[in-house]
Amino acid sequence: MNQTESRKDEHVRICIEENVKGSHNYWDDVTLKHNALPDINKYEINLSINLFNKKLNAPIIISGMTGGYLKAKKINENLAVAAEKFQIGMGVGSQRAALEKTELKETYGIIKEYDIPLRFANIGASQIVIWGHKKTLENAQKMIDMIDANVFIICLNFLQEAVMFEGESNAKGCFEEIRKFSEKIEIPVVVKESGAGISYEVAKKLYKTNISGIDVGGAGGTSFSAIEHYRSKLKFDSLHERGAKTFWDWGIPTPISILEVGDATNWKLPIISTGGIRNGLDAAKSLALGANCAGVAHTFLKPATKSQNSIIFEVETLVKELRTAMFLVGVDRVSKMKDIGAELWI
Repeated sequence: MNQTESRKDEHVRICIEENVKGSHNYWDDVTLKHNALPDINKYEINLSINLFNKKLNAPIIISGMTGGYLKAKKINENLAVAAEKFQIGMGVGSQRAALEKTELKETYGIIKEYDIPLRFANIGASQIVIWGHKKTLENAQKMIDMIDANVFIICLNFLQEAVMFEGESNAKGCFEEIRKFSEKIEIPVVVKESGAGISYEVAKKLYKTNISGIDVGGAGGTSFSAIEHYRSKLKFDSLHERGAKTFWDWGIPTPISILEVGDATNWKLPIISTGGIRNGLDAAKSLALGANCAGVAHTFLKPATKSQNSIIFEVETLVKELRTAMFLVGVDRVSKMKDIGAELWI
């Protein structure tokens, strides 16, 4: 196992074995108003949405979590089984490892064997800065082909890179690379944060490019700084262990980020509300704030390491909870959720 594979394995193990959540989950500060006379039938609620010209049976994305080491193949397969069964979207983790070591392609490519309506390719933003425009386009096509991707994610993971002992904190020129890439690539491009959120100012800037959506990836869920704290501890690296702990709760809360991104883009770009979604009620709250769908990662990771039945149960539960929440606020389709709004107490 090389360094990249070892890092990916450590990320998953730490997420399962340690508490890597933010100190506060900001979805607890969001409330929906109960409707005692909903005047709809729960079983008639329509959860389906159209996102990036694909139909999903529920407004849920299994956010990209892993790939690039041998054990990841089974995790991604279990997730793919659930994504196919419930006809929801699915992403994979950063695909850089498979570009460097082709035998690892199947740890991502396994999802091609399943009928998933929306598949997301994924690479870190610092990597496209290092590669440059031409090489990024060449590698992007390889990543798209690897999983038959419908959407390409560029992940703004600079917090993680900044606190990681082997991090690549290369951000100079990143916006320009995103701008050029989004103009040349043939599938929709989504810019995603990985736990620190996207501000009004950044969203305003991104809106001027040709990207097709924003995944806010806000604070309050999994803290990648916390993960790197534990990784540094494993390496007996006291300097990075302490630094990562300092930035454990860094970032913009997911609910705030949804509102800022929506305001900055006039609600004209699809918003994916990743960051601390634990259940269907959290997903419903994000829709009421204006997100188009909810991205879920940590909640699905541990069940996916166990069995297909475990992750199927987890997704089924989340979808059922979302339907219940919509019934209790009296909304019979996802597009109407933002009309009822939500109260935010942050």
